[in-house]
Amino acid sequence: MRRMNDAATIPPAFGPGKVALITGAASGIGLAAARRFASLGMTLVMVDLGGEALQRASAEVAQIATKDVLAAAVDVSDAAQLQRLRVEVAERFGTVSVLMNNAGVGNNPGLPWENAEAWQKLVDVNLWGVVHGVQTFLPDMLASDQPALVINTGSKQGITSPPGNYAYNLSKAALRNYSESLAHALRVASGTRITAHLLIPGFTHTGMTGVAEKPASAWTPEQVVDYLLERVSAGDFYVLCPDNAVDRATDERRMRWAMDDIILNRPALSRWHPDFEAEFARFMEHA
Repeated sequence: MRRMNDAATIPPAFGPGKVALITGAASGIGLAAARRFASLGMTLVMVDLGGEALQRASAEVAQIATKDVLAAAVDVSDAAQLQRLRVEVAERFGTVSVLMNNAGVGNNPGLPWENAEAWQKLVDVNLWGVVHGVQTFLPDMLASDQPALVINTGSKQGITSPPGNYAYNLSKAALRNYSESLAHALRVASGTRITAHLLIPGFTHTGMTGVAEKPASAWTPEQVVDYLLERVSAGDFYVLCPDNAVDRATDERRMRWAMDDIILNRPALSRWHPDFEAEFARFMEHA
């Protein structure tokens, strides 16, 4: 995979002096994006929960940035906090050009009939945090005459819904639907001036991985961000990332099987149903 170095090939929203606002910027993909966007000469607004991690991350990015770096301690599940940030960003830097709604949590609140409050908290960050980000910053982006992008970080689990963390799957499935609607609405409202993109990482070594050493099968966050820039520059809405164990063909077969559950009237999540185990294995042999 080539690294996007030619400024002429990258959308103008990433231009020097433009403003990038990234949520979940203290670690993982968000921090890798902040580093990469800083290297392009952008002004950075790094949003995360307050604390040492955010301060350390913003200080690191400031070492490579040529423009301002603002560390903003904000809980994205609270729309009022984002509205206060909008005022500060507008006064200091102007309109946001790249809005990357990346903040997310992966805690597992359990089965669909358990722990309603924990389910609510997860969805408040993973889904409503994105909705709040769009509703807070996009009106100013639309009012401007400048090119801009919205990037929402989704998950393959929002497409195939593997058993294990039902609440996380729900949040990412809803986010995919919201992002698709956003992309269509922006096309009607702004033509090609403002576009939306759904980042769908593969297995990526972040804090959610739960291990200190990167597994051989995982990509680094930097690889994900480089791939993101490559595919956004190509005009892709769905930025479907491979990793070191799963290629695109395998992802496509798994997703096709999931959609065929509806078309063929199979049981829900038949990929994990014992009656369909052999059939799924045969289907995947063609990947």
